[in-house]
Parts: sequence; C-alpha cells; structure tokens
Amino acid sequence: MDYGLWVMDYGYEINFMSERKSILKDDSYKFAITIIKLYKNLIDSKREYILSKQILKSGTSIGAMIREAQNAESTNDFIHKLAIAQKECDETVYWLELLKDSDFIELNDFTRIHNDASSLLKMLKSAILTTKQKTHNP
Repeated sequence: MDYGLWVMDYGYEINFMSERKSILKDDSYKFAITIIKLYKNLIDSKREYILSKQILKSGTSIGAMIREAQNAESTNDFIHKLAIAQKECDETVYWLELLKDSDFIELNDFTRIHNDASSLLKMLKSAILTTKQKTHNP
C-alpha cells in the first residue's frame, strides 16, 4: 500500500513509503536537534530540570513518531502515528510557552522555536487530513 500523498498547501510531496526525502521527516529531525540544544542550555545555564525534561521528551517524540509512520501496517496505523506526532508537537508548544512565560527562555529564542513547532504542527495536520480524504474518497 502506498501512503505517499501530495500536500497542496505546502507544495511538496510527503511520501513516507519511499526513499525520497521527506520535508516533514527532515524538519522534525532538525527540530529535535534544536530541542536537545535548548534542553542542554536550560540545564547548564538556567539550572532548570523539570520543564526542560518535559520539552525534551515531547520535542524529540515528534520525529520518532513520524519515522514510525514510515513502517505503518495500514492507512489507519499511519494516520494514528501522525496523530500522536501532532499531539506531541502541540504539547511541545505548551512547554515552550511555559518556559517563555516563566522567563527561562528569551523571546527571540521562543519565537524561532515556536515558529518551527507551529510549522510542523501545520504540516502534520495537513498530512493527516489529506490522508483521511484520500482514504474516504479514493
């Protein structure tokens, strides 16, 4: 079964079942690296251990679930894995907002990371919607 789909909103192809590069996969990996660096900074500079651990878990889980979607056993499994990635991304936004509002991260860092998370969230929502539409309207 081919889970490849064309996401018109963003003008690029997301094809999890092929060897082609996926913007969603690549961006989520880069985002995870950013989150790891943020975590290290929070631990080293701010001595913040609780919120930083939460954002580390949710921020790195996004890409892991997107990778798991590559090995989905069915269309429903594929959608389910992307939905988990979407929830993790939304949770990451929550932790980012808490970190900003509690003065653990600067506004410019927050804005940059928040924009990346929002972009991932939009791509995930679009991929889920498009897959559902293709499934129900072949």
